[in-house]
Amino acid sequence: MSESGSTYAAAGVDIEAGDRAVELMKEWVKKASRPEVVGGLGGFAGLFDASALARYRRPLLASATDGVGTKVDIARRMGVYDTIGRDLVGMVVDDLVVCGAEPLFMTDYICVGKVYPERVAAVVKGIAEGCTLAGCALVGGETAEHPGLLGADDFDVAGAGTGVVEADRVLGADRIRTGDAVIAMASSGLHSNGYSLVRHVLFDRAGWALDREVPELGRTLGEELLEPTRIYSLDCLALTRTTEVHAFSHITGGGLANNLARVIPEGLRAVVDRSTWAPAPVFRLVGEAGSVERPELEKTLNMGVGMVAVVPADSVDVALTTLADRGVEAWVGGEITERTAGDAEAVTLTGDHAD
Repeated sequence: MSESGSTYAAAGVDIEAGDRAVELMKEWVKKASRPEVVGGLGGFAGLFDASALARYRRPLLASATDGVGTKVDIARRMGVYDTIGRDLVGMVVDDLVVCGAEPLFMTDYICVGKVYPERVAAVVKGIAEGCTLAGCALVGGETAEHPGLLGADDFDVAGAGTGVVEADRVLGADRIRTGDAVIAMASSGLHSNGYSLVRHVLFDRAGWALDREVPELGRTLGEELLEPTRIYSLDCLALTRTTEVHAFSHITGGGLANNLARVIPEGLRAVVDRSTWAPAPVFRLVGEAGSVERPELEKTLNMGVGMVAVVPADSVDVALTTLADRGVEAWVGGEITERTAGDAEAVTLTGDHAD
């Protein structure tokens, strides 16, 4: 007597669950739209009306792609899936806006060991909410089920975004001048970088549990670690409309100094004074729990600064007012100076953090 034939379901892929996930996410995707989006969810490709670019004299398209790293492990262990998508959007659109580009649309890729429709829909809900906060559309994506490669509860997310900027308004190192001010914008916490270090320190070394109440944080450790990445794209674009901006720097993996150095031209350096801000308690906790030295923390974590704007000195007041009006905590953290022969680095951090 012969055995029945093999099926896709027997191999671990549930097409019906995937279809159910699509149905559940549709309402959220509809909310993350723009007038230029053509059609709806379900096609093989997302459509965006490029005639909208006709208002540009010479439009340049900017693209970026990213993920959220091992922060997904925190979401999995917490059983909370509706915030990680905002992290994904922040990682992508805030890279786009660094050159002055307006984010237009995103696509996402969700890879799971087993499709649980409600979980996948929750992830997409977060992505859609992030796109709304960034002013861009979510035009499509892909959910892939990989049984045998991933455990049933394992998942990862990635995304790609496209933006547009006028060619003669591209921001960057060539615009920066001596005397410019370095304006720091506060992060919402760890954002989505350094979680391999954070997990090693707090879980493996300190033995802390995600449900541990941490008085310094005012909430549980897990709640702190899942705090979504702040999305700055609309705030940065508002700055470019209200005052002169020479450059932005998105502070992600590598920390403040390494990321800011990417937009500092030859012959100049940024001098940033740590005493102008006090990092949130979570950064101190990571350092103390793992006996992590300051240089290691600073090259791994954002240390309280998620985005930097470099503006002329006479634009500082307008810039700070614009950001304050938008609810963004910001301050003058340093300045641009000449780089002498003895200055090996493009960014110098001075002083000690405020208490």
